[in-house]
Amino acid sequence: MTSRSPRLAIAVKGWPRLSETFIAQELVALEEAGIDFAIWSLRNPTDTKTHPLHDQLKAEVHYLPEYLGDEPVRVLRGLFSAMGHRTFWPALRQFLRDFSRDRTRNRIRRFGQACVMARELPAGTSALYAHFLHTPSSVARYTAMLRGVPWSFSAHAKDIWTSPEWELRDKLNTATAGAAFGATCTAFGAEHLNGLSTDTPIDLVYHGLDLSRFPPASDRAVRQLSDPFHMLSVGRLVEKKGFTRLLDAVALLPPDVDWHWTHIGGGALKQVLQDQAMQSGLSDRITWRGACDQPEVIAAMQAADLFVLPSRVAADGDRDGLPNVLMEAASQKLPILSTAVSAIPEFIDNGVHGILSDDDPPALADAMMRVARNPALGATMADAAHTRLHTDFTMQPGIAHLARRLRAIMDAA
Repeated sequence: MTSRSPRLAIAVKGWPRLSETFIAQELVALEEAGIDFAIWSLRNPTDTKTHPLHDQLKAEVHYLPEYLGDEPVRVLRGLFSAMGHRTFWPALRQFLRDFSRDRTRNRIRRFGQACVMARELPAGTSALYAHFLHTPSSVARYTAMLRGVPWSFSAHAKDIWTSPEWELRDKLNTATAGAAFGATCTAFGAEHLNGLSTDTPIDLVYHGLDLSRFPPASDRAVRQLSDPFHMLSVGRLVEKKGFTRLLDAVALLPPDVDWHWTHIGGGALKQVLQDQAMQSGLSDRITWRGACDQPEVIAAMQAADLFVLPSRVAADGDRDGLPNVLMEAASQKLPILSTAVSAIPEFIDNGVHGILSDDDPPALADAMMRVARNPALGATMADAAHTRLHTDFTMQPGIAHLARRLRAIMDAA
């Protein structure tokens, strides 16, 4: 618990969340860098497990009403409190402009949560920072208007590619209560957002990896061709991860290959994918482990022969940015098979640090066989990815840059 009121409030979708280790890593590192903050979560926790990282965080965590009807008295207190300040009317006008283009309950919920947050923030709060440019940034933006303080954000993937352009432009324009600055974790995303921005600077800040959280990569014995071929994937069971294509691909592997695939993670498509595996006669070659904590994930990586993440662009435009799990695989010298989607090529050069296939099942199956039939190839690429990780994708430079940005807007308030 903090001994004084923090000057920075950080809005997140939910805390803690197993699938968002990149956020936990960043917040722990910012705390260690001397940034004093409290977390404001829009949702209550649902994961039954946590990562060791979550236990390291000392910041206070506040939970806003997930649904306004859950805590009507708290919401009304926030609304009446906000109405007593001059800042309420500009914020209300902005909300009504937004609502005219997005007539949803979610939009109303964002403004209601902002009223609660504005009332309950400590008096010394001088800036806000939101993880994700969609819902958390909407709440942070309305709250910042109500409190008369600057706000900023970190954008990632889905929030960039599925948000309407009008909303992104408004959040990147100080004339419409846009952010003081934004950060995003890929050059691909930074270029897109800077192209939409009026006067909000967008910085490229790679998440990188805090290598102190991971055991050193042990020297792997080169797999013999007669040994079983173990593949591993870690990621939510959602369309953009491409696991339906992966199942189609493993169904094409030659019958003489003794392969097994393990999946770690939960998600909405779990039953669909398990049904697909059963109908294809693959169930006895697949292990569905569900949600796992970080030590369990690392142990699975150390036991695998190939990491597979066939990311793709979903029908609604959602896509990965640069998944941290690829860097985690590289930290353990686990060969990587992925796709050239979004910012993945910013970390992996095809044929050098891993294999980048398209997500066509025959192409994926062919890439799997390249590694299965040539264990030395996988080892060479894994060594190169491990070197690149340590050279160009550590966490510390990005945290130092972000801490400077946050201190600047707090001091300017």
